[in-house]
Amino acid sequence: MTQPKLTLRDETALVVVDVQKGFHDGAYWGPRNNPECEENIAALLDHWRSTGRPVMFVRHDSFDPRSPLHPDAEGNIFQDMITGEPELLVTKNVNSSFHGSPDLDAWLQGGGITQLVICGITTNHCCETTARVGGNLGYDVYFALDATHTFDRRTPEGDLVSAETLAQITATNLHGEFATVTTTQEIVNA
Repeated sequence: MTQPKLTLRDETALVVVDVQKGFHDGAYWGPRNNPECEENIAALLDHWRSTGRPVMFVRHDSFDPRSPLHPDAEGNIFQDMITGEPELLVTKNVNSSFHGSPDLDAWLQGGGITQLVICGITTNHCCETTARVGGNLGYDVYFALDATHTFDRRTPEGDLVSAETLAQITATNLHGEFATVTTTQEIVNA
């Protein structure tokens, strides 16, 4: 089943979630999926800059001093492809980009922005939660699945769930309910 062609408005915001160097720490996080994630994020960011649409960067500032995302850790800074100044930088210490500072929802409403494209790290945590909250707040959300990645996780019973399976579960949970799950290429072509 093919999706209808995407239509993006001029004021559609790109929300780049937690693309921080600390997520390169495989010893801390474990195996990941989607090695093309960073390339796709860079393509979206370049496209947004070329079209003059608004860009939001979100940074996770962990309270855990052992976390690679703690504000005192080198891993807290953005990865190299996250360049230029965003229209808004949100810092948070929870999963949702809508629960950080400054208030993303208030900023978007103040600018009359009603459509979002979400990309970043991790697929099933901060990206998915941001998409869910955005959808619940009434935003028209597009989720660039191939511009996200996640890590293998264990179930409460100890069974391993692969990062790729978790990404597909996120896509299934979001699509048609909270967001339209799509690809970088479909968004760039919109």
